[in-house]
Amino acid sequence: MGRGKLRIYLGAAPGVGKTYAMLSEAHRRVERGTDCVVALVEHHGRSRTEVLLHGLEQVPRRQLEHRGARFTELDLDAVLARAPHVALVDELAHTNVPGARNAKRWQDVEELLAAGIDVISTVNIQHLESLGDVVESITGVRQQETVPDETVRRADQIELVDMSPQALRRRMAHGNIYQPDKVDAALSNYFRPGNLTALRELALLWVADRADEYLQQYRSEHRVSKIWGSRERIVVGLTGGPEGRTLIRRAARLAEKGAGGEVLAAYIARSDGLTSASPKELAVQRTLVEDLGGTFHHVLGDDIPAALLDFARGVNATQIVLGSSRRKAWQYVFGPGVGATVARESGPDLDVHIVTHEEAAKGRGLPVARGARLGRLRLVWGWLVGLGGPVALTLLLNTVHLGLANDVLLYLALTVAAALLGGLYPALASAAVGSLLLNWFFTPPVNRITIADPRNILALAVFVGVALSVASVVDVAARRTHQAARLRAESEILSFLAGDVLRGETSLETLLERVRETFAMESAVLLERESDVAPWLCAGRAGLGPPVGRPEDADVDVPVGDHMALALTGRVLPAEDRRVLAAFAAQAAVVLDRRRLREEADRARALAEGNRIRTALLAAVSHDLRTPLAGIKAAVTSLRSDDVAWSEEDRAALLEGIEDGADRLDHLVGNLLDMSRLQTGTVTPLIREIDVDEVVPMALGGVPEVSVELDVPETLPMVAVDAGLLERAMANLVENAVKYSPAGRTVLVAASALADRVEVRVVDRGPGVPDDAKERIFEPFQRHGDAPRGTGVGLGLAVARGFAEAMDGTLTAEDTPGGGLTMVLTLRAAPGGTDTHPTATAESQAA
Repeated sequence: MGRGKLRIYLGAAPGVGKTYAMLSEAHRRVERGTDCVVALVEHHGRSRTEVLLHGLEQVPRRQLEHRGARFTELDLDAVLARAPHVALVDELAHTNVPGARNAKRWQDVEELLAAGIDVISTVNIQHLESLGDVVESITGVRQQETVPDETVRRADQIELVDMSPQALRRRMAHGNIYQPDKVDAALSNYFRPGNLTALRELALLWVADRADEYLQQYRSEHRVSKIWGSRERIVVGLTGGPEGRTLIRRAARLAEKGAGGEVLAAYIARSDGLTSASPKELAVQRTLVEDLGGTFHHVLGDDIPAALLDFARGVNATQIVLGSSRRKAWQYVFGPGVGATVARESGPDLDVHIVTHEEAAKGRGLPVARGARLGRLRLVWGWLVGLGGPVALTLLLNTVHLGLANDVLLYLALTVAAALLGGLYPALASAAVGSLLLNWFFTPPVNRITIADPRNILALAVFVGVALSVASVVDVAARRTHQAARLRAESEILSFLAGDVLRGETSLETLLERVRETFAMESAVLLERESDVAPWLCAGRAGLGPPVGRPEDADVDVPVGDHMALALTGRVLPAEDRRVLAAFAAQAAVVLDRRRLREEADRARALAEGNRIRTALLAAVSHDLRTPLAGIKAAVTSLRSDDVAWSEEDRAALLEGIEDGADRLDHLVGNLLDMSRLQTGTVTPLIREIDVDEVVPMALGGVPEVSVELDVPETLPMVAVDAGLLERAMANLVENAVKYSPAGRTVLVAASALADRVEVRVVDRGPGVPDDAKERIFEPFQRHGDAPRGTGVGLGLAVARGFAEAMDGTLTAEDTPGGGLTMVLTLRAAPGGTDTHPTATAESQAA
């Protein structure tokens, strides 16, 4: 039995309708007679989704017990025994309860597929492993449940379930996604319009990239060279002339008219020297195309039209944009030009746009050099003149007698013409044929290969010598021109390369991709090792060619020092290309060194930040600790004085002042020590499973009991935290909220569960914090507004966030509806603990 097929419904966020679409597909298949069962589907209490389960066979779930609670999971053995044709498995990224056969649900799906069972599943874009950092930067939430990208990429079919952010928020507000008591928190947190828009764009781009990858793979496997216009890819042919900017802008406008349009600017560095470009102008054009969202490509090609068409077909382009020729009318005698040739050879599947511009027909603004290598047409004419010319001239001179001297000069002129056109060999042929014809027909005695007059011998010798000299000069000039033109093309490429590297604009992968493009290779890999006997490791890679484990395995390898090499696969390069390749290899090593130096600089910056913190610590000690110390010393001195008879009330007041000062000192020193531990990376949390309602009340000891209102349900799932760090973080948050709350207004501490997270909100009704200061308040030694000295050293919130992150949580600030500030502490639920709450499911973890 073959492997089953996997179909995935991909969404940008919970609630877009993935499960609904999956169940609808199941009903369609059942109506067609397909054996389809529900292995596991989570409807999350959504009535419209739950209704679709009716009429479908459901495999009973497996009951599992974990930490005294019972959970249900996919019964993999039961599904395998049932052996349906199609199985529905919801929430591909779900983490199974301990005790299940596999840790992850996608591993269960792999077993079903291996057994030949087709699977239909669902997943959200935020659960893809490679997008974890991107999603966290967008939403501020780190996804704990992920699925490997390769699992999703291998799916036989991926269908995007899309919904606009406005429609999704309306569904949320109507209670169609979460319970009513969770709606406000979700709308103000994960389901903000900006978050949903960014996630939607991320999902659309990911699916588009996968579709493009599948298309390129299919074209490669089936050797499809014909262009398929699946999306508008517009190649702009640049010459380095001033018209390039006009062409780029025109191509960008064309791309905007098509869905997913893409602009690729290509400059073909020609080795025959017929074009020359201004590096400065090309740099400006490259910046322009990148600002417009396109990409710039520098490609080496002997034949500009052919290289441009090959590049366009290689990237599956649909259109080419070229400028009207800058040639004057008389210059067309040398050929039709690049634009006309590209239009003629493009074929029916590639549109060519010739764009007019101000430089059209004004002549080349760049110097024109002669060919580096004599073209085929010139060689043909050279041989025709060299072989046919003497015969035609002989027929002519037999009718018109001009004398031997003139005859020799005419044959010599013909030989020079053959040399100028075809180089050395046509000239030698012309000299040989011409000398024989001169000897036979015009040198006495005629019609015999003999020469009676010694002067005629001298004339023929001079004739042959001059012919050979001219032919040699033409041949040497052609070779020198070829070398100069190739060196110029190489220098242009190296100029671009050096400029990018010096500006720091090129990453190692981008540089390797440029190497691959320039030399038309399948892949480029930078390998390195620590010693002569150590194994080779890949430092960077570009392209889709076969993996290279050693430089010797590649088609081309260039050593860089003793323990580094650049390896390319695809074809064997000529020796003359290795000089440029060696420069690329050296620059790749420079880029790699720069990346490592940047990492070292980041580490040095962290050390410098630590020094700054230590300096600030000293400043804090010299200022903020002096007041409580002075108060304690004054009170103690007063109590020890024999000059004053203190009453019991006075003694109690002084002792209370000493106690308050000591408490303030204890709190300040504790925060200072905690911040020092955080900055030096010595905080090692002892993670264990605890209940939030056990820790939060303990954190309120430093504030009046009447100033805080608690709303922490006992039904919350357990969280995986360090109890001590959580208590300190909560204490700092509550004390900060109480300090800024108006008199008579209590601080609310509320907790709720959403999927694999527990959120603790500390809500005050104080003056609030502007949006631009919401991140600054978490920096060490920052006190917002006009907070007076003596109220702390500005470390409470910084310590709280540091402790939260040490426990794999987050701490953010939000506006309180109606005025004030809300601190949101997000904690990770203990494994398996999410099922203790009705809304704590993988589908709703993004709220």
